Amino acid sequence: MRILHTADWHLGRTLEGRSRLEEQEHFIDELVRIVREEAVDLVLIAGDVYDTVNPPSAAEKLFFDALSRLSEGGARHIAVIAGNHDNPERLAAAAPLALRHSIALVGLPIPELLEFAVARTGERVRLMALPYPSESRLKTVLSEEADEALLQAAYADRVKALVARQCAGFRPDTVNLIMSHLFVFGGDTSDSERPIHQLGTAYAVDADALCAGAQYVALGHLHRPQRLTAADPIRYSGSPLAYSFSEAGQAKSVTVADLKPGEPAIIREIPLASGRPLVRWKAAGGLAEVNRWLEENRDPRAWIDLELYLTDALSMEQIQSLRKAREGLVHIRPVYAREESDLRSEAGEKLPIDELFRRFYARQTRGAEPEPELVRLFLELLQEDEGEEDAASWAEAAGENPVKPTASRGEAADGNPVKPGVRTRTAEAAGRPGAEAERHLSAREVAAAKEEEA
Repeated sequence: MRILHTADWHLGRTLEGRSRLEEQEHFIDELVRIVREEAVDLVLIAGDVYDTVNPPSAAEKLFFDALSRLSEGGARHIAVIAGNHDNPERLAAAAPLALRHSIALVGLPIPELLEFAVARTGERVRLMALPYPSESRLKTVLSEEADEALLQAAYADRVKALVARQCAGFRPDTVNLIMSHLFVFGGDTSDSERPIHQLGTAYAVDADALCAGAQYVALGHLHRPQRLTAADPIRYSGSPLAYSFSEAGQAKSVTVADLKPGEPAIIREIPLASGRPLVRWKAAGGLAEVNRWLEENRDPRAWIDLELYLTDALSMEQIQSLRKAREGLVHIRPVYAREESDLRSEAGEKLPIDELFRRFYARQTRGAEPEPELVRLFLELLQEDEGEEDAASWAEAAGENPVKPTASRGEAADGNPVKPGVRTRTAEAAGRPGAEAERHLSAREVAAAKEEEA
């Protein structure tokens, strides 16, 4: 029998406000063609069907249309699990209706294996379908402690036990598969897997947690197609489109595997061509070089991240002219020669930590001044977590030479006392809404959060 493995469609996702729906529609057309040409018996969709828990109606319509076309009236089996971006209950709401068309929609972890009978070959499939197994979706408390290492160990043990228990139902006369949506250590990430960076490594497992005798392990969550080093064949199919500029240059694909009971899988990639490429332009020659590239029609279909080196400020008219000449220009990031010389001169200065932070913040926000509360918070966390050794490391990473901060070790920059042991929400502390978990922040994390926000 033959399976096709895909994941991380992120239907409804935009790129800096630009719709990707047309590209996603083209991907579905391409996927339907591949499935028919390859005579696929079972399609595995390993989570993150949607980009948000409340997707737009156009994204839902596209998903249901894709299921209808792929199943061809129930002639082909399809199994879909929820990812961390999906609302599990909403994804599985149509499960009773979908089952009539040989489609299994699984929103939350279930205790039993899914079974499929493949009419073309007479073989049977046993599939462990494990949707994104967060602590809440597993309906268990992993640890009473807030220590990330303890949480990670408890989570890995829970997932490993769950996999081992269910996969005990594998049989030698069936094709045995695992499908899940989670982060496995050793996987190569990109910027578009947002929750990985938000949650740290607490929700992550070693590859051996998924090694339970399956002939193929189909994963979703990471957007780069890749096979992991493990005793069993474990593979991320990757996303069908590049969703951030950190994925620029990545080849996108789906995975096809031929399987027989008791035999190793024969695995191959089929490249995709439907998405617009994401590229980075670095114009060291300034506007003249960009205009030449535009005249040459360089990367005509691409979404473009432009780093533009200039000696004078870029006018609004020039920006509008560039965007009019190429609608694919997503980012235009001017880099001025004086900024580089300013950085070199500052590197030789002896500046207090709070002043280094103000200068760093101003550079990242193109001149904005940080609020006094933010500076005080930065110093608070700097002292609380790692002391002055971390201050030196942070300043070195920023290209500066620090001296002691202007505030004393017991005071913030405005003279107010610093309270030891302050706990804060990751996002709210940096002025961003939507924080989910409370934990200590290091100075590096505050700086990184402000850089990302800028």
